[in-house]
Amino acid sequence: MKKILVIVAVALGAVFAGSNAQAQANWEVGIRGGDNFSVEATLPIGASPRLHPAVYFDRFGVAAYFDWMFALSGGPTGLKFYPGVGPEFFFGNDFDFGAGGDFGVEYAFEFPLTLAFDWRPAFEFTEADFNANRWGFSARFRIGEGVKFQKTN
Repeated sequence: MKKILVIVAVALGAVFAGSNAQAQANWEVGIRGGDNFSVEATLPIGASPRLHPAVYFDRFGVAAYFDWMFALSGGPTGLKFYPGVGPEFFFGNDFDFGAGGDFGVEYAFEFPLTLAFDWRPAFEFTEADFNANRWGFSARFRIGEGVKFQKTN
């Protein structure tokens, strides 16, 4: 258990250290429940894309999704849709490597909380297996200069 906590601390520290160059934008840290409990973060890369790393615990592993963010036209301010993709590595009795999708909708409140619902289908290369039954709910705390919403016409 100590090894897992050290791995998580090092991984999150490396992720958050890389975000210091992006101090003008918000980044988030939180938890995800559902098919596999995880600690996750979101780190802005540019105006739309972001890095979305996760450390999974039920089936221990790490993943890093590259998400593109889209505001839903006509929807409430703070509501966004994101499609994404990235590598996944799972450890344990067997090592599994795969490519996973990250498709979700999230709502960023005016206070520093974002709630999200997502679907993460994945293809595991080591087992030649496709798993589409991966759903989850996330709660993330935003850290940064505050929320800056843009009005959509």
